[in-house]
Amino acid sequence: MNLANILSRAATEHPDRVALRMGSVEVTYAQFVEQSRRFAGFLREQGLKPGERVACWAPNCLEYLPVIFGAWWAGGVAVPLNYLFGADALRHAVTDSEAQWVLARGEDVTRLQELLTGLPLAGRIISAAGAEHSDYDFATISRTASPLAEVQPRLDDEDALLMYTSGSTGMPKGVRQTHRNTGSQVDAVIDIWGINGDDHALNSMPLFHVGGLQLCSLPVLARGGQITFMPKWDPNEWLRLVQESRPSIGGLISTMLIDVGNLTQDNPTRLDSMRICMFGGSRTPPAPVQRFVRGTGVVPTEIYGQTEQNGLAVTYRAGESPREESMGRALDQIMRWQLVPPGGDEALPSGSEDVGEFWVRGDAVTPGYWRMPELNAERFVDGWFRTGDLVRADSEGYLYYVDRIDDMIVSGGENVYPQMVESHLASCPQIAEVAIIGTADDRWVQKVTAVVVPSARGVSAEDIYSYCETDPNLKGLQRPKRIEFVDALPRTGSGKLNRPELRQQFP
Repeated sequence: MNLANILSRAATEHPDRVALRMGSVEVTYAQFVEQSRRFAGFLREQGLKPGERVACWAPNCLEYLPVIFGAWWAGGVAVPLNYLFGADALRHAVTDSEAQWVLARGEDVTRLQELLTGLPLAGRIISAAGAEHSDYDFATISRTASPLAEVQPRLDDEDALLMYTSGSTGMPKGVRQTHRNTGSQVDAVIDIWGINGDDHALNSMPLFHVGGLQLCSLPVLARGGQITFMPKWDPNEWLRLVQESRPSIGGLISTMLIDVGNLTQDNPTRLDSMRICMFGGSRTPPAPVQRFVRGTGVVPTEIYGQTEQNGLAVTYRAGESPREESMGRALDQIMRWQLVPPGGDEALPSGSEDVGEFWVRGDAVTPGYWRMPELNAERFVDGWFRTGDLVRADSEGYLYYVDRIDDMIVSGGENVYPQMVESHLASCPQIAEVAIIGTADDRWVQKVTAVVVPSARGVSAEDIYSYCETDPNLKGLQRPKRIEFVDALPRTGSGKLNRPELRQQFP
């Protein structure tokens, strides 16, 4: 079934409710569906065929979701492009997806035209807000185009989205997401968190990521709730908006959560309206999470998932008490999972607490990568998707993230998991942020190296070594043998730690 029906139903039931808000501008459900229908009519008039792609390259804006729903309404596939992509990555994603149209901010149109020179798409750019050199303007389309009356039928296994992962190496990979994938994810999120029409989401996560689109937007819209968007991240502005608009739902990338915790640790700000504040994107050590709790009074809900899983595979149910270091429990209503030892093909027995690679299958799991048969053959085994993440489970089914397989350090023949070391080092008061990588060593082959962002001037390597002596979890192979200082840790376009760049910087 076409996902556009989410909006169609909500607009029929709640036409006058506010659906979208940014700043002082509000869009009701009736206005939202009208914009989407007119955009769909424009696409069909221009010759868009079912299954063809329509891209968005912009930060959060009020035109973004009407373009996505309009593409669905017309039977197209939406392609949310990472606004932080570099020139080569963006050109690759546009070329690889064969997008027929792309939405861009007015101030970005000229740059995009130059970037796409020589591509068929170069003359099919739609401006989100009037631009002198754009081919079409969304505001004009949403006023003058003939609305498409009916939603174009699409089957569950047909693609709804093509989302490009912002990998730290190589070009972004297109991840296919069917109408069934995303629809099942939306239903599961509504179920586990009890989302209803009274909910108000403050969405600071970008819509070109699954967290911003599938977790913090679509479930709320499906229930007739409202969404306030932030166009760019600012922790002070986030705190102001939470206090003024009193949202019940929010979402933060781990880096954002750390920013808020650091900002409020000396100036606590009570945020008592928020019942669900999800966070994820990369593993967050307990220390910064506790700073956030002390600073805001909000106990955040950890989420684990990938673009390949439509954004959410493991979390806590509403009202469930978090367990230290655990991500929560798997969403068994839409997926099955197993843990397989690295390099093996037999799942660990039930009840084992050994570490294994997290394999998943089910309604929310992608059918595969776009036009990458070799990668599909590598990542899919008998219907199971290999996530590349090392995880362990306890006897009650709670899952604990350990590390990425390709980040694991082998020192003296023993496995060392960087994120476990980071978790313990993060409690050091002299450390604001830390990343662990393996670097070359004549004796150990690899040695544990800590790349540290100090919390104050004058912090020395000896200070960090001294702290390690006080924590039994930082002894032996876990103890960093090399310490390097940086002003900031490198991040990928999705905000995740860029370990390959660190390995190049500190060989």
